[in-house]
Amino acid sequence: MKNPQDPRHKKRQKKLEDIFKNTFFKQNVSKDVENILKHQEILDKSIQQAAPQFPLNKINKIDLAILRLAVYELKVAKKEPPKVIIDEAIELAKEYGNETSPAFINGALGKLI
Repeated sequence: MKNPQDPRHKKRQKKLEDIFKNTFFKQNVSKDVENILKHQEILDKSIQQAAPQFPLNKINKIDLAILRLAVYELKVAKKEPPKVIIDEAIELAKEYGNETSPAFINGALGKLI
């Protein structure tokens, strides 16, 4: 991400927020987020394989939402190059996560690809 005002980054932020909110409250979401949530079981299996030492219920909820979005983009949507998806996920982790989130996201996604 070169520009925080990039429309693609803004869309990812919105998707991330909706995925995160849906962790706590079921709500109406966009078609894109609905698609991501529909694949959640497959995404979670991939995340668990990438980070076996961290059970899903122990992963920070925002980190889990970032991983679900990124794994969806990597494994299902496949519209962007993996490097772009991983860079965006790390940027989202820097914005929304804690100080260890970027390294955790990078490590998990690195194992996936």
